[in-house]
Amino acid sequence: MGFEADAYYLVKGELLPEAIQKTVEAKQLLAKGEVRTVQEAVERVGLSRSSFYKYKDGIFPFNAMVKSKIVTISLTLEHRSGVLSQVLRHLAEHGGNVLTIHQTIPLQGVANVTMSVDTVYLNTDVTRLIDGLQELDGVSRAMLVGSGE
Repeated sequence: MGFEADAYYLVKGELLPEAIQKTVEAKQLLAKGEVRTVQEAVERVGLSRSSFYKYKDGIFPFNAMVKSKIVTISLTLEHRSGVLSQVLRHLAEHGGNVLTIHQTIPLQGVANVTMSVDTVYLNTDVTRLIDGLQELDGVSRAMLVGSGE
């Protein structure tokens, strides 16, 4: 059988090399918004930028992999300055991480927007999140159209 370099392994955190542990710490600082840049994150944890970039795409906390849920939200927005910004702010305030945004060209004063949102760090349930979007000024309709991993 042998070692498979592209396979995933569940390893206890204390067994990981220090550079990988610090990469996880730096990613958490960035995800929580405690730092704004990779440079700030690596300085805070005592890691080189090159080590961070070497490991960042290959290490994930186990709970994040298990809890990760991606939802697709469909919105109808009034074509006014700041409406989409309000939507994005609402999602960020509740821990949603926007993965994709598709917006149609506005017709008759409204635009259709579809977003994929990672809910792993959501601090509310998805129903309340959608209800909150629906209440925003300029949002004519907000609805969940799909979910998956």
